[in-house]
Amino acid sequence: MNYQAFRTRFAPFACVSTDQVEAAFPGFNRDNYAEWIRHGYLLRLRRGWYAFAEAADVPGVGDYFAGRIYSPSYLSLEYVMARCGLVPESVVQITSATSLKTASFRNASGEFVYRSVKPELMFGYDAETVGGGLPVLVASPAKALCDFLYLNPQYSSREELEGLRLDEDVLAGLFADGSLERTAARFRSHALSARIALLKELVSP
Repeated sequence: MNYQAFRTRFAPFACVSTDQVEAAFPGFNRDNYAEWIRHGYLLRLRRGWYAFAEAADVPGVGDYFAGRIYSPSYLSLEYVMARCGLVPESVVQITSATSLKTASFRNASGEFVYRSVKPELMFGYDAETVGGGLPVLVASPAKALCDFLYLNPQYSSREELEGLRLDEDVLAGLFADGSLERTAARFRSHALSARIALLKELVSP
């Protein structure tokens, strides 16, 4: 088939899986992917996933790709902590939580890191859109922080938590609205609850 027919069918989605293509066009010649990459029409995101080259310039499209190429997943951990101002440093990796196994992928749109959590911990995220309507699932600040602490048990003492340099105003807001403690309670983890209690001491007057 020609590229224009392919683009007309899939370009509104910014990226497409080989399974989607095969479902829409049975018998599709997979050699087309390599040819269209050579012509600069497509970018390879990971095995079985391709993006349209023009989509790479869409603001926030990396966030969208993160949820598409490894699903189910939602943006969380350091990436969301930086977005909401909890940590002072910008984060290069796009980090997500997933109920699948831990994985990472690197492509022209960035580095995508996925940390595995139990299926019952896949909560605490909201839907946003980027690029005029592309859907993105993003953890709340409280869920991003809880995911991070739950998956990084080395941050268990007051000194180690202080070393994270969490923004005290943002953190105090999460305690003030109750979201952090409510979210942590749903993990049913004594270790996580203990770390949240230590954080509360750090921001208490």
